[in-house]
Amino acid sequence: MDIGLNALIQNIFNSLSLGGLYALIAVGYTMVYGILRLINFAHGDIFMMGTYFAFYAITAFFLPWYLGFLMAILITGLLGFSIEKIAYRPLRNAPRISSLITAIGMSFFLESFAVVVFGGIPKSFNVYPKFFSDIILIGQSRIPLLTFITIGVTFFLFLILWWILYKTKIGLAMRAISVDIPATSLMGANVNNIISTTFVLGSAFAAVAGILWAMKYPQVQPYMGFTPGLKAFIAAVIGGIGSIQGAIVGGFLLGFLEIMIVGFFPSLAGYRDVFAYVVLIAILMFRPTGIFKIYSEQKV
Repeated sequence: MDIGLNALIQNIFNSLSLGGLYALIAVGYTMVYGILRLINFAHGDIFMMGTYFAFYAITAFFLPWYLGFLMAILITGLLGFSIEKIAYRPLRNAPRISSLITAIGMSFFLESFAVVVFGGIPKSFNVYPKFFSDIILIGQSRIPLLTFITIGVTFFLFLILWWILYKTKIGLAMRAISVDIPATSLMGANVNNIISTTFVLGSAFAAVAGILWAMKYPQVQPYMGFTPGLKAFIAAVIGGIGSIQGAIVGGFLLGFLEIMIVGFFPSLAGYRDVFAYVVLIAILMFRPTGIFKIYSEQKV
């Protein structure tokens, strides 16, 4: 098989893997924004907390890796619920700038909390089975098994999210309050519970992304959520923040752009992050609504 074709296959799988992680995080941003018109800047740090929960569930409490990962996802969902109830719910009717400042403050709090409790020294995330690092050959391309696991888990979770949003009552309620919160409340829906469920879902997705990210780049530290969180926010804006489909498409597009540029133009590897910001600026200049234009005032 031609070397160029091998490199293309390798980069395509890497793009799907990285783009899927961005999309998983971006979904949390866009769900919260679609319902509350709030940019949850603490979302990247929730991603970080999920990796620490998984790490200590296995190393400190000696749980099997699969139970440790499941426990971390559940605890991270509970963390998202707590943040919404304690920090954001009291400000729901306050000016939006108050919620924005609170979100930034919550981000700083989680980072500082992680430094104090978990320590500022990076830790090696080697708590997953070694066979995840096995290599699968496609022609002469060497693809780690973890890449396939990441892609498979990502698409599986998106199917679950689609089922929740379009086949369940809670999903119907989420879509309803994204259009009109007062009217949905008058129809008997418990708005607080629905919004809390949205935060739980988004935080759980961030935890899964964090665990997969830590396995792909096996190191955890208190500020690890900043760059992935920012990239995921860019992906949500590219796709059309407030749109689930847009967050998914934006995540994959951003992952594809980063991997392909670095793969075929290695000399530009140092500017990898710059291209994400260039795309963001271009989107804001020429199509600020994103790829999936949102026609209604509020929409998930």
